[in-house]
Amino acid sequence: MTQLDFRHLRGDISRWIEEDLGAGDITSILTIPNERSGEAVFVSKGDAIISGLPIAREIFRTIDSDVFFELEVDEGSHVRNGEVLARVRGNLRSILASERLSLNLIQRLSGISTMTSTFVAEARGTKAKIADSRKTTPGLRYLEKYAVKVGGGVNHRFGLFDGILIKDNHIESLGSVRAATMAAKANAPHYLKVEVEVSNLDELQEALESGADGVLLDNMDDRSTEEAVRIVAGRVLVEASGNMVLSRIAQVSRTGVDLISVGALTHSANAIDISLDIS
Repeated sequence: MTQLDFRHLRGDISRWIEEDLGAGDITSILTIPNERSGEAVFVSKGDAIISGLPIAREIFRTIDSDVFFELEVDEGSHVRNGEVLARVRGNLRSILASERLSLNLIQRLSGISTMTSTFVAEARGTKAKIADSRKTTPGLRYLEKYAVKVGGGVNHRFGLFDGILIKDNHIESLGSVRAATMAAKANAPHYLKVEVEVSNLDELQEALESGADGVLLDNMDDRSTEEAVRIVAGRVLVEASGNMVLSRIAQVSRTGVDLISVGALTHSANAIDISLDIS
């Protein structure tokens, strides 16, 4: 299971806490004695692949290091409706101050992991891997891509800086697939491969002839995708993308592509219903 690197997150956590808590939880200050302690449980209200529990624990620790946070299930577990995910014990004001931020993140990340797992299941038995994209929530990319991995998917490039992907607007700007590909190949660092987006078989041939290290088949139908895989014949990585709804995944994966990228994993996943209940 992939691990969270909190060196990338502690500054974010502090900002998120400041956004919600500010100078203090005025409702709890007015209603709950400062010395009051208690216990609460995180409960899933549906079937899900759970993601984000370690960051919830870090939020509680940041707000109050004396609050005890105990996991009842492992990160990435498949849980059922009514299952207890974690228990917290300690100062009630601290628990309530940590509640909404923790829930927001667990619900969002678990939704992504759960959706990813359903896509991965459709590709099972083939070599195709399910990948995410850059269609993420600003500020949450690291966590959303983490959730994709928890759900069994793989990460595409993290940003514009760590992978070369020539898309339609690059091609339009330079005039052809060939010109864009050759420009990238001539100037790319030796450790980065050049992937080229193509929308038809003629562009595919042009990309291959120009030295592309990988091709992204953009919105091709299943028959064209299968023909593209035959033409490539294993020479470069083949990625399928565009309109990759769940009902298409099994068929597309059987065409022989290496990767199926699905933007919906991060831009359209529904949050899982989870509650924090004082017990």
